[in-house]
Amino acid sequence: MQQENKMGVMPVNKLLLSMSLPMMVSMLVQALYNIVDSIFVAQINEYALRAVSLAFPIQSLMTAVAVGTAVGINAYLSRTLGERNYEKANIIARNGVFIELISYFVFALIGIFFSRPFFASQTEIAQVQAYGVEYLTVCCTASIGIFVQITFERLLQSTGKTIYTMITQGTGAIINLILDPIMIFGYFGMPEMGVAGAAAATVIGQIVAAMLAVYFNHRFNHDINVSFRRFRPDVRLILQIYKVGAPSIVVQAIGSVMTYGMNLILAAFGAAQTVFGVYFKLQSFFFMPVFGLNNGMVPIIAYNFGAGHRDRVVQTVKSSIKFGVGIMIAGLLIMELLPGPLLRMFNATEEILEIGIPALRTICLSFAFAGFCIVAGSAFQALGNGIYSMIVSIARQLCVLLPVAKLLSLRGNVHFIWWAFPIAETVSMVLSILFLIRIYRKVISHIGEEMSA
Repeated sequence: MQQENKMGVMPVNKLLLSMSLPMMVSMLVQALYNIVDSIFVAQINEYALRAVSLAFPIQSLMTAVAVGTAVGINAYLSRTLGERNYEKANIIARNGVFIELISYFVFALIGIFFSRPFFASQTEIAQVQAYGVEYLTVCCTASIGIFVQITFERLLQSTGKTIYTMITQGTGAIINLILDPIMIFGYFGMPEMGVAGAAAATVIGQIVAAMLAVYFNHRFNHDINVSFRRFRPDVRLILQIYKVGAPSIVVQAIGSVMTYGMNLILAAFGAAQTVFGVYFKLQSFFFMPVFGLNNGMVPIIAYNFGAGHRDRVVQTVKSSIKFGVGIMIAGLLIMELLPGPLLRMFNATEEILEIGIPALRTICLSFAFAGFCIVAGSAFQALGNGIYSMIVSIARQLCVLLPVAKLLSLRGNVHFIWWAFPIAETVSMVLSILFLIRIYRKVISHIGEEMSA
């Protein structure tokens, strides 16, 4: 008999903080290296920065597939562990690793064959296209690190060993930070690689982090055994993983579609594409800690859902919402008060400052609502109702944000376009509240009834 996992017995607030803080710290470091990465690229020229910004939809899509699949693995695995079915948990883990590797091969092909048409569709500037193809090809073809890293980190998270994910993510980020200037500008005898150097530094950091995550699982994660001896894919289990993971993939992939659509709308407004790209780098510094909070929250909810502990599920959701909204309010205040200094970190021209300062101040008005919606969406996924997250995301980004941004762009003033963000987040907030009430009545209120019966 194995002892009860800490996710079923430790006081909820203490458990949530102990599981989330390491990931919040590591994700803050990741956000920092994303920002620093762009700061170094901006020293080349504005076109290089714009190219890296325009590459974001494909990079975001790649992360969406890796993280979304891992969310499905994590939730299904944690629930199975809560049910004390350890043999099935091992099989889930092996199938999860298998489908993540298949995903990597798909994106390697995208990098080889679709990078050039992707950039040509967003800009006619030849130098931006050249920089972009160079950068994205490296990021996609060498992306195995991010898929392996995310998968094995989620295996650690599913059993409550989040301290190791802080080490893997932090190590990868630090390696990226160190290699960025060396590989971009050619220090210490390295060739000057420009934007390709930025991409190479990123993938090297990811690969090292992946190797660490695999090692930590093998050395310390005795609740799960990932062995491929006599392995055969289990289609039924894979479909169960995607039942939860696919909505998460769609939710995050919709963000890629939105970013691509916004770049097309902003193409007629000079440096607005660059501003939009810089905004996404900056907002990650506030959103990433909330994602880290969610990564700690999901296995707690899923485990206690499987174990029939209704009160612990409710308390975890409430505490997570409180922490998530608090983080985003802090982000709102920073962007409102310091938009100029934030933009100047990216070697901003006068045109970028003129467009960017009001852009940051307008977009960040949506942050407080976003904190609630992000936590609610992850709670839906942990409870096996990821379809709610997908509906909210589709409504926010495709049904509201892009159409409203397009309509506002017809006024010929780029400053109006940014109001599409707070408008869309308001709609997202309303839908998230309605779905949270629904899932409480249909799922949460009935947790543990079968056991008590």
